[in-house]
Amino acid sequence: MPSSLRLADVVMHPVRMRIIQQLGGRDLTTAELRAALPDVAQATLYRHVAALVDAEIVAVAEERRVRGAVERTLTLGPRMAQVEAPELRAMESEDLQRFFVTFLAHLGRDFDRFAGAVNAADLREYLGFGQAPLYVSTADLATIQEGLAALLGPYLTDPGEGKQRVVLSTTLLPDPDPG
Repeated sequence: MPSSLRLADVVMHPVRMRIIQQLGGRDLTTAELRAALPDVAQATLYRHVAALVDAEIVAVAEERRVRGAVERTLTLGPRMAQVEAPELRAMESEDLQRFFVTFLAHLGRDFDRFAGAVNAADLREYLGFGQAPLYVSTADLATIQEGLAALLGPYLTDPGEGKQRVVLSTTLLPDPDPG
């Protein structure tokens, strides 16, 4: 990844974030990705996929010839599509606010897509959201994150029949006035 391009800039682009969300826990061919994002022009989609591959957020799992063209199967790459603490600390407040609002907009769009689905009522048993205050040190937070990674690991890939794909979104917001 070019050093001049921060991971946050790569991840938080609206089209790139949608690509990452589509690939979460599953491999998709470029044709399947195009079908999942019909409002994104093919050339635009390929340009954003290339940026994600360059940043090692998306990887090419397989390539095969289809009618003389190469079709790639994409998967999430070795880097997590997450902005790490050092980069968050280095960000200007305006950038941080912009990235967070982008995250919220995508979360809202995903909820709207769920709520507008024909089978939304049937899927409500998979829906959940809430907040809980935690009292942690940075060491505690690292332990929680390691535990979550271990807990969620078995559920990050498509296990086949009988499973519903859900998207888990997490946000940690420090309370500036815990009073």
